Amino acid sequence: MENETQNYNAYGAYFAPLRSSDGVKMLVDGLDSADLAVIPEHWLSYTSPPASAHTALALLYIFFTAAALIGNGLVIFIFATSKSLRTSSNLLILNLAIFDFIMMAKAPIFIYNSAMRGFATGALGCQIFSVMGAYSGIGASMTNACIAYDRHSTITRPLDGRLSRGKALLMIACVWIYATPWALMPLFNVWGRFVPEGYLTSCTFDYLSNSFDTKLFVVCIFTCSCLFPMCFIIYFYSGIVKQVFAHEAALREQAKKMNVESLRSNQNVSAESAEIRIAKAALTVCFLFVASWTPYGVMSLIGAFGDQQLLTPGVTMIPAVACKTVACIDPWVYAISHPKYRQELQRRMPWLQIREPDDNASTGTRNTTNSTAPAATA
Repeated sequence: MENETQNYNAYGAYFAPLRSSDGVKMLVDGLDSADLAVIPEHWLSYTSPPASAHTALALLYIFFTAAALIGNGLVIFIFATSKSLRTSSNLLILNLAIFDFIMMAKAPIFIYNSAMRGFATGALGCQIFSVMGAYSGIGASMTNACIAYDRHSTITRPLDGRLSRGKALLMIACVWIYATPWALMPLFNVWGRFVPEGYLTSCTFDYLSNSFDTKLFVVCIFTCSCLFPMCFIIYFYSGIVKQVFAHEAALREQAKKMNVESLRSNQNVSAESAEIRIAKAALTVCFLFVASWTPYGVMSLIGAFGDQQLLTPGVTMIPAVACKTVACIDPWVYAISHPKYRQELQRRMPWLQIREPDDNASTGTRNTTNSTAPAATA
């Protein structure tokens, strides 16, 4: 670490005359040696972004923070205090909302840094920001995988596939335990480290240092926190779609043998078929996870093994924004379209004018054994 500090100080000193003679404001202007020690060398050669870029990001994060904290806060409050929603499967949704809440609870650090146009909170703020991001990001990805497993098990095995409360709590505990090493090892410099990135207003794990340990850490954390849950989510949801399509095909075949148009005579003919609703739910969940975390995963791989010149400060802020976006959308996908949740909101906050019909046939996640339940997730 001492050698790295000396290198950073020397590198910063190299650019000092360039700044003073050319009048170019650099990204690291005004930082002392302690701050420079935690900044990857890659960022030392970039000029400072315009003030408008910091302002735009600060305003965007203020909007994200308000939307995520209100949305996920409502989910946590309603699911935790409503007995009818305190089912085993809904515990996973509650856990996801907690991780998403933590994801945006660290945003004030970013907003303050953006307002001050740089690395204002220093190394301490960077470490706090990174630890919260590691827990919330990895925890949310694994919780998504657990939710996919629960839906797959319930739909494909309706008689014995329901998640018990003990199993749900065990899965939640395992998710937190799973995320802990990836959050604490860089914090204590056991393996990897947390560093500023982009405009030096946000922080993450180091993917730019050209050392074997850094490259191995990037590969391992990408595999464990992105690749594994993504494979699980795609596998489980594709299994649900396959199961439902096969069920619908069997119903159509049976109706054809009975010389009737449909066996679902009690359903509104204008309603969407179950297979379409299931496909929408599965595609929504998969798309959200892939769209929000793949850019970050690809960026870290480029930083460790590719052309680092592609990773300008502005470019690296885009994946960070994508990760925050999903924290705003998750409560809408998993809960706000949930009929029982909407009924609770309607009962407790009538001024929201939700107008959700009281359908006794819909019992939330507990009734995912029928063909229409996954529509609550879309």
